[in-house]
Amino acid sequence: MEPSPDHHHHHHQEPHSSVCAKCGGPAAFPTPPPPSDTPSYIPIRFPAVNLPPSPTNTRETIMRTPVPHAEKVQPLTLPHQFTAPSKRIRSPDDLSTFHSSPSFRNFLGFVVSLSESTKSRKLSDPCHVSPTVQTLVSILQKLTDFVDEIPPAPQSARYGNVSYRVWHERMSAEAEAFMLMFLPPQLRDATVEIVPYFTDGFGNALRIDYGTGHETNFAAWLYCLAKLGVVSEEDYQALVSRVFFKYMELMRKLQITYSLEPAGSHGVWGLDDYHFLPYIFGSSQLIDHKYMKPKSIHNDDILENFCNEYLYLSCVVFVKKVKKGLFAEHSPMLDDISGVPNWKKVNGGLLKMYKVEVLEKVPIMQHFLFGSIIKWYVVFDSLTSLRVTFLPFPG
Repeated sequence: MEPSPDHHHHHHQEPHSSVCAKCGGPAAFPTPPPPSDTPSYIPIRFPAVNLPPSPTNTRETIMRTPVPHAEKVQPLTLPHQFTAPSKRIRSPDDLSTFHSSPSFRNFLGFVVSLSESTKSRKLSDPCHVSPTVQTLVSILQKLTDFVDEIPPAPQSARYGNVSYRVWHERMSAEAEAFMLMFLPPQLRDATVEIVPYFTDGFGNALRIDYGTGHETNFAAWLYCLAKLGVVSEEDYQALVSRVFFKYMELMRKLQITYSLEPAGSHGVWGLDDYHFLPYIFGSSQLIDHKYMKPKSIHNDDILENFCNEYLYLSCVVFVKKVKKGLFAEHSPMLDDISGVPNWKKVNGGLLKMYKVEVLEKVPIMQHFLFGSIIKWYVVFDSLTSLRVTFLPFPG
């Protein structure tokens, strides 16, 4: 995992943006303060003031983006040649190549399908739990147990406990054996491809950080399992309420125990320092709820009583626990979203925002992997094709 030397720098050049409060006209968003004369490097843990002005109006982009649709995942036909996946995104051009590909549409469609599978359902609601899903949960439980066995090293620095590297190394060492716990014999070769998505899903060992790019690789690992046919649509609800829920618990434990740095946090202008997907799944859970509205996140009784049933509320509770001060000041985006009239609008707005704010950002997506399951499609421009056409034949 090669760290880019300017890793922390370019994350902070990203504009703040938001789901607009009425998902229509301009909303009452906090306006970023004007940039200072020296906006070169903003330390990651300082409040995100003096952010450079937005190069494009991201809020407009989000509003113009259509709400992404669910897509079916067609399992691969066997036999299949698996390959070790690698990073391909280095520039905005690479990113637009990915965005115009079937790989992108299908992956995002899978995320939407997961969101729809949990619509109006509590985490504890009965759902189909296959033996594979039980195995996935037990793997995440083992990784959670590893944290208890690897205490944080004594240190004075606020972020980045080196014991996380020991945890990460142990997780990586066990990863292949974990995959073989649920892969059928004819799919054992797939480990070369799915292990890297899995190990990248828990953060970066070198930088001791975690962010939405890692979370996206974890979602891509689940997508690979759907492409392999080891999980099917009837498992989707359990992938959210059992597997993803367990993953969230583990990530919070890692964040707290080893003080993981937020990778490319937008500071105060982001949704959350570490996560995005639980807000998508969590808002879907609350669609058509009898009395819980987006503004209910300001009601401490509701938060306390229902955070164990709804991912969105559990995220808000966690943010309030780890961030001090007024909610509207440390989390203006979540505060804005609480003004949206209903959860369906919140869910649609968050899906659009995930596409624009996470999947369309080079600093985040430069860590995304491509192999034979999530393919990198090469686009030939017309000039290149013409050149190829007119090459003289040898002899």
